[in-house]
Formats: sequence, structure tokens, C-alpha cells
Amino acid sequence: MQEILDASQPTDWRTPDNKNLLYLDLDSGRVLIELAPAFAPAHVANIRALAKNGYWNGMSINRSQDNFVVQWGDPAQEEKDRKPLGRGAKAKLPAEFARKTKGLPFDKLPDVDGWAPEVGFSSGFPAGRDPGADAAWMAHCYGTVGAGRDMAADSSNGTELYVVIGQSPRQLDRNITVVGRVLQGMELLSVLPRGTGPLGFYEQPSQRTPIKSIRLASEVPKKERVGIEVLRTDTPLFAELVEARRNRRDEWYKHMAGHIDLCNVPLPTRAPPPKPVVEKAKPKPRAKKPRSGAKPAGASKS
Repeated sequence: MQEILDASQPTDWRTPDNKNLLYLDLDSGRVLIELAPAFAPAHVANIRALAKNGYWNGMSINRSQDNFVVQWGDPAQEEKDRKPLGRGAKAKLPAEFARKTKGLPFDKLPDVDGWAPEVGFSSGFPAGRDPGADAAWMAHCYGTVGAGRDMAADSSNGTELYVVIGQSPRQLDRNITVVGRVLQGMELLSVLPRGTGPLGFYEQPSQRTPIKSIRLASEVPKKERVGIEVLRTDTPLFAELVEARRNRRDEWYKHMAGHIDLCNVPLPTRAPPPKPVVEKAKPKPRAKKPRSGAKPAGASKS
């Protein structure tokens, strides 16, 4: 895989839009989350508003369920004790489990999937598609970010977010609104101590992981932003990468699988390569002007 990536060109990579990039800052480091407005426009708009309002700043990660998810939000149990959402954020949103296929780019994988008639990637997000039902949705792969809800389908508003840290729970597909995926920093979330309460919730406030802040990259000063590029999924190079993982030809492998699961396809990121230094042409020396009263060279004396 690395040999393929080493042969990539700048056009094989894309830079995420800072308006769709969340910085989740913990004491242990920074997690980068790319939002997916093409799949969940109402939730993404609400998350942007919540981030601008500093809604999650000072809150905590309240749940870490082994082989499933970590989740954060307001730990207060009573509605009266919960933090106000702030300007521009809505308390009620529609469920956004799936969307129409029209106008949605889709880079299809060659193999069958048990959870969808077709699977692939849409602008870098793992997704399922059912052409017959005219529906497409984001898949619950490792690193997927979703909006927690209660029993009612439309009971999520983006205030409670979770990240998949275990085996891909694809049974959640089309049953909950997915808002994005982690691009960088999964290791900071997957190693959190597991909660001992039901569903992995922490039983004591001291067990929770404090959140320093969650901000949109567009709201962060440029000097504090993280440079990152994501491999595009609509290029021949990505197709080559998928095939290399479907049929591992490394000497260690004795049997080629001829199949790859959607959630096992790697989605590489990298720091932007340094821009080449272009040396400026040295200015040509200017001809010296003769001093006042001096005769030009070659002039005859009177």
C-alpha cells in the first residue's frame, strides 16, 4: 500500500473544507472530525452552530463501551440542568438516516455486502446505496461519527455525539443519523478506559474525560490549524489501492482473499507536503550614474 501512496500525485489528494472540520481538543491531544453535510445537512448545520457557541467546551466524554462507541455531551440527567444550546442551534431536527441518490457522487466497490445492495465511498465517506429504493446512507465503520438519539427517530439534534471504536456495527445503518468521520486522532478515543455502568457509561464524574473544546477549524486562528490532506476516492490510484488490499500479494500471504469489506478499506490522510522553494531571480545590477560634473567615459577634454 505504501508503494502506491508514494507514487501518488497532488491531484490524488484533497484538503477538507475548514467549515466542515471539527477540532476536538482533549488533554491528550487533538481529534479531527470531518462533517458530512451531503448526508445530514440539518444536523451538520446544528453542530456548526453548537461549536461556534462553545457548547461542548468544558463538557466531557461520558461513555466508553468496549467494542462499540465512545460518546460525549452534557452529562446532566435533568433537562433543567442542561446547558443552553445557544444562538442559531435548534433543539428539534428531522431524522436524516438516508438521502436520495440523485446528485450524490459514489465510488462503488467491486464486492458484495451483506448490509446494502451496493457499497463504496462518497466524497471519502464510506456509504451504502440502494438504487431500487433511491436511497444512500453513511455506513457505521470504525471512526464513524453519529448523533445519539432516544426512541423517537427524530430525537437527535447533534448535542450527543458518538464515535465507533470497535467492530463495525452496521446494524445501526439507516437507524441513526451519521454526521461524519474521524480523520485523525482515533488512538486518543479508542484507548479511553471502559465505563463500568450500563452501556459503558461512567458511574462517577471523576471517570469522565474532560473536553477542553470543540471548535470548527474555520474559527481557529490559521497558525493553530492542523494541515491535513485526505486521499480522494474517485481516482485510479484509489482503485489500485483497493485492489492491493483485496488481493494481498505480499510474500507473507499464502492465500488471496479476492474480497474486501467496506469498513476494511483504508482511507489515508497525510500532512500537506512542503511547497517547493522557488528561488527568486536576482535583480540585474543597475548602471551607475555619473557623478555630478563628471564627464562620461570617452568624452574629450576641452
